[in-house]
Amino acid sequence: MTKKRRKTAGSLSNRAYVSIRDGILRGLFPMGTSLSRRKLAAQLGMSPLPISEALRQLESEGLVESRPRVGTRVRVPTPQDLRDRYIIREALECQSARLFAEKASAAERSELRTMAARLDGMMEHCSNGDVDPSDIFRTQAYHMAFHMRMAECTGSPALRDAIEKNRVLVFNWLYDVAAHVHLPPRWHQDLMDVVAEHDPEAAEAAMRQHIRRGLEEIQAAITSQFVERFEPTKPLEAIPPTGLRRT
Repeated sequence: MTKKRRKTAGSLSNRAYVSIRDGILRGLFPMGTSLSRRKLAAQLGMSPLPISEALRQLESEGLVESRPRVGTRVRVPTPQDLRDRYIIREALECQSARLFAEKASAAERSELRTMAARLDGMMEHCSNGDVDPSDIFRTQAYHMAFHMRMAECTGSPALRDAIEKNRVLVFNWLYDVAAHVHLPPRWHQDLMDVVAEHDPEAAEAAMRQHIRRGLEEIQAAITSQFVERFEPTKPLEAIPPTGLRRT
């Protein structure tokens, strides 16, 4: 294959990847939705090959799954999947909050407070009933950017990369969209009122509470709407109240 053809094939598979991934995160392809290579190729105006490459990448990231006699579909998380994702997120983001409280500059603290206020406003808009799906998508994207920016301000690129590579915020986005959870007003501003101070212990505790808020609601909604429908199994155990502690 020539370099030009390889570049074209790569750009097509990347375009397919972004389109399918965005469709999942927008809720256009809910959990359990069958993903036909032929239909996706027709919708995106390309051959099945880049679609297959895109689906392989999405499967490696845990967003889709392939099963015998089922084919490829949007992944339905098991109860253990849900529990594990929140344990990992709690461990990484509580450390992010600690380090932010210790190391962030005055300008960075001000920046995150501003982002928190904007994010709360966007979330309040999305909670007002009939809202454009594009607004929900932009809000969730900004939500992820807020948490990633906090991680960037910790002075630890490795921690920021761990949050990104574990895709804990992508899965939080997916679960939020699936469960339609509404958060209290000033939810992120209240978080930053604590994290922007210089108390690492209080910042960690505030982030833990932030992450766990609505967790039971999300677990119940996803289990009843998707897990019990596609994956009948035993009830989900709650995360232990103490969570993961620093060593």
